[in-house]
Amino acid sequence: MAWARAVGEFGATLMFAGNLQGVTQTMPLAIYAAMEQDIRIPVVLSVTLVAVSFLVIIVTKFLLGPKPAPQGAAAPSGRG
Repeated sequence: MAWARAVGEFGATLMFAGNLQGVTQTMPLAIYAAMEQDIRIPVVLSVTLVAVSFLVIIVTKFLLGPKPAPQGAAAPSGRG
């Protein structure tokens, strides 16, 4: 499902937002366009995108902190 949505978003972005380099080009479209030239460029862009994604997840987890247990909730017994 996630792959299908990503492909749909990619197509919608390509068709409606455009792909003007430096104006409306998004990172996935830059990776797609760079695939025609040199494989190293899209690899660097992809690794950058993954690194930024993980950084956002880590920062979000750090800022939100651990969630406290709800009041009155019974602790798990460990029996299953």
